[in-house]
Amino acid sequence: MKTYLDCYPCFLRQALSAARRAHASVELQRHILLETMDQLRALPADAAPPVMAERIHRMVRRLTDTPDPYGQSKRDATVQAMTLLPALRERVRTAPDPLETAVRIAIAGNIIDDGAAEEYELQSTLARVLEQPFAIDGMARLRQALSEVDTILYLADNAGETVLERVLIETIALPVTYVVKGGAVINDAIREDALAAGLDAVSTIIDNGSDAPGTLLEHCSPAFREQFAQAPLIIAKGQANYETLSETRAPVFFLLQAKCPVIADDLGVPIGSVVLKAPVGMS
Repeated sequence: MKTYLDCYPCFLRQALSAARRAHASVELQRHILLETMDQLRALPADAAPPVMAERIHRMVRRLTDTPDPYGQSKRDATVQAMTLLPALRERVRTAPDPLETAVRIAIAGNIIDDGAAEEYELQSTLARVLEQPFAIDGMARLRQALSEVDTILYLADNAGETVLERVLIETIALPVTYVVKGGAVINDAIREDALAAGLDAVSTIIDNGSDAPGTLLEHCSPAFREQFAQAPLIIAKGQANYETLSETRAPVFFLLQAKCPVIADDLGVPIGSVVLKAPVGMS
């Protein structure tokens, strides 16, 4: 997915938010915003939004000497989500359709996104997503695909969201390779975030070698690219994975909420939609 003009104000908001989370001085915040604008002028028109986000957050970390400006936010989100884990497991256990319920729980977790908004409400989002109809419904195709494979590559999104993804992985009950980022960026999950959510108990955790949001394959490690190319089924969580992989021909199922108008328009759905999009040619 290319970068749209409506993404530009969001990039500036992200840059300012990250700078403030890193406790940058007002003068340094100003410098970061001006540098972001210079970077935007040089951004290729066909670049995916995470290309710019990667540049912004690398710059913020470098200029503020802060390795993970969103570290505390990630820890708080994981603690909050872990308190819900027993109830979510029980919800799946007693559901008429455990798989769909677990998928919806994982999608609800996509509200935990410091790149899209400064605040979120997890409990009310769970209640909504568990009942809201899919705007794009690939559930039947996902169910079929799960019956045809013996392993899954799962592309993680954000810390805290990891806990709700754990519920889905437990429900699927197939061997899962869980892919986190190779370095800190926004509140995307890295290895320590996955471990804090207990993903090591239900999956094999690897990283993609990249510190960009989503999955910019050309920025990922050769080892990860090889796994991606060989995977019989890929589950990709969140907007950034959609932004970076929406044009791939790989067997990718996208699980997300359409939280911004640009992505909603690209998907052809209303803002706030619940989306389970099957691979190209398999919708």
